[in-house]
Amino acid sequence: MNKKQNPEEITDQKDLAMEATVHLIVFRLGSEEYGIRIEQVKEVTITPEITRMPKTPDFIKGVANIRGDIIAIMDLEERFRIRSSHPDPAMSTYTLAIEAKDYIIGIIVRDMPQSLTIPVSKIDKTPAFIQDLNINDNYIEGIGKLGSRLIIVLDIFKILTHDEIQLLKPL
Repeated sequence: MNKKQNPEEITDQKDLAMEATVHLIVFRLGSEEYGIRIEQVKEVTITPEITRMPKTPDFIKGVANIRGDIIAIMDLEERFRIRSSHPDPAMSTYTLAIEAKDYIIGIIVRDMPQSLTIPVSKIDKTPAFIQDLNINDNYIEGIGKLGSRLIIVLDIFKILTHDEIQLLKPL
């Protein structure tokens, strides 16, 4: 059955089709939604068994075998000092495998990540005072607005410092 659309909906869809968009993988950290550009994510998988490594920062949970690659697994909630909204740590988690030029790292997320396309015009720059407070933490690309939802868009390649990346390379 073909439902008739009103002319305004058709115009909105045409405008959206012509407007530049960003494809994000969206997930929750604490009670907020975060997004990473899809081209920064190699794959999404159920988190495999993690082996803790000595002398690593608390936010690095250890290493895991993902499709034959041994990669470091990072918990962004701990990295950002966000209180988890999930009381049961034994609950299944998902890992986003991120492949940068010099390293591959996994990022733990508690809920199944969702794919979302958002118009570039709906992503506002991060307020200047936030960037000033986090002068070395320019990993927030912007804030996406979709209806009543606010999605913090991350540049995942800027989350780790140069020194932290150097520590991960031998893994």
